[in-house]
Amino acid sequence: MVSVSGGSLNLHALRLTHVIPSERDSIYSITLLNEDVFIAGAKNQEIEVYNAMSMKCRRRLRVPGLGPVVNSLVACNVNNCLYVSDANNGVIHRVQLLGSNAVKKWSVANEPAGLSVNCGSNVVVACWGASKLQEYATHGTLVREIILQHAGVTKPWHAIQLSTGDYVVSQDTSPGMVVTVGVNGQVVQSYGRSRMSNIGQMKYPTGLAVTDKGEILVADDLNHRVLLIDSSLCSGEELTLPVDSGIRRPSGLCLDETRGRLYVSEYVGGRVLVFEGAAVKQ
Repeated sequence: MVSVSGGSLNLHALRLTHVIPSERDSIYSITLLNEDVFIAGAKNQEIEVYNAMSMKCRRRLRVPGLGPVVNSLVACNVNNCLYVSDANNGVIHRVQLLGSNAVKKWSVANEPAGLSVNCGSNVVVACWGASKLQEYATHGTLVREIILQHAGVTKPWHAIQLSTGDYVVSQDTSPGMVVTVGVNGQVVQSYGRSRMSNIGQMKYPTGLAVTDKGEILVADDLNHRVLLIDSSLCSGEELTLPVDSGIRRPSGLCLDETRGRLYVSEYVGGRVLVFEGAAVKQ
């Protein structure tokens, strides 16, 4: 949800205000908690932590045993922790953000990709290699497992639980799809092959974000763009994001609720692009 001065962020009037250059060649994911911006990708066992105001690197979180590829990060303000998706080792790392930065980890289904936190403060894992969603309580107890393959959904990259209880899921294929599925794993709505005539087919959609109106932002990886799909998954459009060199394989999206910002991480180039927009009163 994006809330700015009592209104919503106007996604059609975004401007590029900051570029965070990372030391990494590839950035997979970005997440926020209070004044901290967490960035991860393909390099060593550390998470970079930037200040949301200065955009300067403040520190690095070391995660022992973390594999070379971090597909996703998500922070939880209720449990004051950071969840890290470790695709190589098939585990989720939970980093406590207060005190000693203690790390706990647990195994999940094959090749975990995108992470999100739902309204119950549980972490939702899109298991790319197993074509299923798994929901865990904060210390690793499995709450729910949703098998997607029976409904024809494979290679899920990211999943976010909506206020309806359904999950919006990006299918990391070409052509790709964005679908909503129920807790029983059945597809409720889909947006993909048959509804892409105006903007073409998606190519390996990855990161998702959901606005306060229920609109869905999609990182359309190999098309080098970000899409905005309406809440009913009936129509979509490409966002105009002014970047001189263009966006290079967007992988992760993050909406800043308090500052009216959209963060886009790039798989190629090792940058995080920060866009800001005006608030529209509701």
